[in-house]
Amino acid sequence: MATLFERLKSSLSRTREVITEQLNVILDRGPDLNFEFWNELEDTLIATDFGASVTMQIVEQLEETARRLALPDSQAVLDRLAETIAAQFAVAEVDPLQISPVCLLFVGINGSGKTTTVGKLAKAGHDQGRKVLLGSADTFRAAAIEQLDIWAQRASVDVVKRERGTDPASIAYATIEKAISDGADLILIDTAGRLHTSDDLMRELAKIEQVAKKKAAEWPGEGGLPVQTILVLDATTGQNGLTQAREFNKALNLSGVVITKLDGTAKGGIAVAVSHELGLPVLRLGIGESIDDLKPFEALDYARALIGLDD
Repeated sequence: MATLFERLKSSLSRTREVITEQLNVILDRGPDLNFEFWNELEDTLIATDFGASVTMQIVEQLEETARRLALPDSQAVLDRLAETIAAQFAVAEVDPLQISPVCLLFVGINGSGKTTTVGKLAKAGHDQGRKVLLGSADTFRAAAIEQLDIWAQRASVDVVKRERGTDPASIAYATIEKAISDGADLILIDTAGRLHTSDDLMRELAKIEQVAKKKAAEWPGEGGLPVQTILVLDATTGQNGLTQAREFNKALNLSGVVITKLDGTAKGGIAVAVSHELGLPVLRLGIGESIDDLKPFEALDYARALIGLDD
């Protein structure tokens, strides 16, 4: 059976092919740490959607390391690329998915994989022995309610749902109300896809977040019920995903991001760009279609898999 690192390398294969091909070109041109070397390294990272800001940070840190340690050549610099990339990720003080009890509100644009992410996390929570409750607050698409129902059945957990067109904030309220009465300790609420360019839709998400937090204040246990909002981001959108993340982060109190569809993109650098610019920890990675293909994030493993280093 493939290890988690091997699975991660496989899912990042398209991004890695672009990076390693360009790094090999850089090395073939000689060992000198000249302007051309640094410029081509920048171009390589930008080509895989690291973005200008984090690329400049990585290259500046590598230049400083090269001077401080008197690194002899381009290979010595590239040997430190993975750890420098890994250092750009924001780090969560506590993984929200390991807090108990906790209510997690999942947001993102249409098609980002929110409902699938909720379903996979429900299965993982149930397998860990947690009492999981789902909330179907995507009331605009009838198919979304049905899809979450299927995931709930697969995970053997309950789901709170209402008919299409119901106020989604009321679903969040009802889900937490049921969690209080049932003693659930992992509450996962799915929301409708929102265009990040629509102020009205973003305000509606903010309302859902506010209602959820107000109801969570009634939690009877010591310490209360924290409500954390998680952005689900489709890696294939590349730099457009960074634009989306900026707008969601302005409108909501985001706690972290889940990156999906890594297995279908050559834009794996977007995870670095979003986490670095917005200070959002990457909480999980979607590396396949099966119910167990949502994996915990490790920055150094991700960076090593991204540039083709062995475990």
